[in-house]
Amino acid sequence: MRARLGGARGDRAAIVGMLVLVAAIAAAVLAPALAPADPLRNDLLERLQPPMWSAGGNAAHPLGTDTLGRDVLSRMLYGARVSLVVGFTAVIVSGAVGVALGVLAGYYGGRLDDVLMRIGDVQLAFPVLLLGVALLSVLGAGLANLILVLAVSGWITYARIVRGETLSLVQREFVDAARGLGAGDLHVIRRHVLPNVWAPLVVVGTFSVARTIIAEASLSFLGLGIPAPAPSWGAMLDEGRNYITTAWWLALFPGAAILLVVLGINLVGDWLRDLLDPRLERGI
Repeated sequence: MRARLGGARGDRAAIVGMLVLVAAIAAAVLAPALAPADPLRNDLLERLQPPMWSAGGNAAHPLGTDTLGRDVLSRMLYGARVSLVVGFTAVIVSGAVGVALGVLAGYYGGRLDDVLMRIGDVQLAFPVLLLGVALLSVLGAGLANLILVLAVSGWITYARIVRGETLSLVQREFVDAARGLGAGDLHVIRRHVLPNVWAPLVVVGTFSVARTIIAEASLSFLGLGIPAPAPSWGAMLDEGRNYITTAWWLALFPGAAILLVVLGINLVGDWLRDLLDPRLERGI
């Protein structure tokens, strides 16, 4: 394992992905210090200024301004907070719920297993965005509701993985030995089941962060993310789509940010998959 961890130094794609992810997190955390202006401040006299390297640009607004004269760079930095908070928080919540339900279904089986898996099958019948639109239309737009909806839509992935691993683990000799020594169900789950299911969960969780960021941007693009005027990359894309030919920077920069962050997370996920999959070490 140590050799595989050191292999990241030679994996340029993984290094690039990590650098992009670290840069995005740093930009989000340091947004108040890095932002050149208030992301919510309107100034119609400075509306639709191009980036500073274009004709008519202004160094006070490095990436230009939007239709209300708000600084695009400032809104990009604060928008990173929304995307990353939603992405990581929704995955953590859905992962915790999915792991708990998956362990219960796989360990105890029976009717509980049937009920939980049938609920999951019903949920999987609805596309994530369609389910998100339906729930947010009822609950209303907002950061908490957005995280809740995306978490609810993702728990079944973790539940199925953990259930399958648990079904296999409960038949192993070391679990029988622990039970024979008088270990209770909670002890067996905590000491023998959960430590053996974390590896695939880390990989799936990493890719899920990227998918959740795209889902958040899509819902914000549809007007179901955090309410205006709070900055969000998806909402910025929606604002700029009608100005593609006249103010290209409005859609280009938030779109590029989504692309780079999602690509970086996926590159890290690919490296983690290669690192944590024991079949790859055996050449299977």
